[in-house]
Amino acid sequence: MTTAPPAGGAPGGRATAAENGDRPPRGRRLGVAFVFLWFLLGGIAHFVATEAEMRIVPPWIPWPRAAVLVSGGCELIGAAALLWRPSRRIAALGLIALTIAVTPAHVYMLQQPELFAVPYWALVLRLPLQVALLALIAWSTAR
Repeated sequence: MTTAPPAGGAPGGRATAAENGDRPPRGRRLGVAFVFLWFLLGGIAHFVATEAEMRIVPPWIPWPRAAVLVSGGCELIGAAALLWRPSRRIAALGLIALTIAVTPAHVYMLQQPELFAVPYWALVLRLPLQVALLALIAWSTAR
């Protein structure tokens, strides 16, 4: 008597990418969903709470309102572009660049904590979380 092979061609009976219609694995899809929501909500915040967002722009950056509105627009465009598979990788690269570009705001908040109503521990934690976000963007959008 012969035994039928497990369903799916991948080890453990999981479906291969081809059998899934080239869908990324579930973990990567959840990662993309998290990144999408992160930047969607963050981008909206740039327009809803522009004045609050402007306070974290370091004083040496000119035109803080424009910086906040442009970065918010980039967050929204990047988030939307994550949803379309052909543009997902370029969206990820743009969001990685944007995340790195806003690092001076996080450093400024850490250097001047008395200016912000945020617990110091949260400011310290923000930079490693930003590195984790960068890693999640890269991992979840990898082909």
